[in-house]
Amino acid sequence: MQTNFTQATTAGGLDESGLLSALRTTRIEIDALQAFAEALRTPPLRQSFIAAVAAISAHSGRLIVTGMGKSGLVGRKIAATMTSTGTPSLFLHPSEASHGDLGMIGLEDIVLALSWSGETTELGDIIAYCRRFGVKLIVATARADSAAGRAADICLVLPPVREACPNELAPTSSTTVQAVLGDALAVALIERRGFTRSDFLTFHPGGRLGAQLTTVRQLMARGEDVPMVRAGATLLDATIEMSRKRYGCTAVVDDEDCLIGAFTDGDLRRSFASKHLGDDIRDHMTATPISLGPDTLTSDALRILNDNSVSVLFVCEDGRLVGVIHLHDILRAGVA
Repeated sequence: MQTNFTQATTAGGLDESGLLSALRTTRIEIDALQAFAEALRTPPLRQSFIAAVAAISAHSGRLIVTGMGKSGLVGRKIAATMTSTGTPSLFLHPSEASHGDLGMIGLEDIVLALSWSGETTELGDIIAYCRRFGVKLIVATARADSAAGRAADICLVLPPVREACPNELAPTSSTTVQAVLGDALAVALIERRGFTRSDFLTFHPGGRLGAQLTTVRQLMARGEDVPMVRAGATLLDATIEMSRKRYGCTAVVDDEDCLIGAFTDGDLRRSFASKHLGDDIRDHMTATPISLGPDTLTSDALRILNDNSVSVLFVCEDGRLVGVIHLHDILRAGVA
């Protein structure tokens, strides 16, 4: 569906020119990203992008991201994304670098400089420092023949794009391309290094995201808190154990502590047909109940609980019962 950007319309007396402006801006920036995607498929950006990923991955130091103005703001975001996904990184302000912070750049570091024009004078001292001490310099610019582009060890030549600003002055489409370039580099490095969800948790312990990346081991009850009877226990034994604990069920284990069944509230109701409290619990338990491992993500545990319409899961490691987790434990941790 195409939108007519040239004709302003009104509805209910409301001026929709602002909406049309937003749609026009979005279309212009989408076109810029399409140009970027095409550039990634062809030289020279294709080769330089591959080289940049390899260089950043191979370096034992940090990725130092720098840029001035709007490029600097994008650079801060790139550095934050890199740091949180396994590539140690920091943002270095060009002006601060010229007043002592150049010392933050180590000889094992690699520098990523953002400059759309490639002629940002404030980057001069950082570029000179890299040349003097042999620090590898990656430059992302739209002009390969610029001062920064010529000084680069690896030049990421970005395609010329139309700014969404009607005056073609305010960085809009260009900063969008820079931000997506940063994301593309970060994701390529994630995949190259095999950065996992568990690794991600190390850097994101807080908030709902951190909760979703916790494991069952961190939330499960263990030891004496786990309701458990051994095979050969009576129906009465299992009922008492279930009543003593807060889970509304009890595990049934063999002599090796391996889970062989579960006795639940539902099983208890069904057992009312029997008047023999001395019955072997194995005659009334649910055999081979659903269980999970302690390293299962709690977000996955929540899905298993929902898919099977249960509120409790027993936790086994190498077949042995090691814990129990309740739906409420997961919800209290903020997973959902």
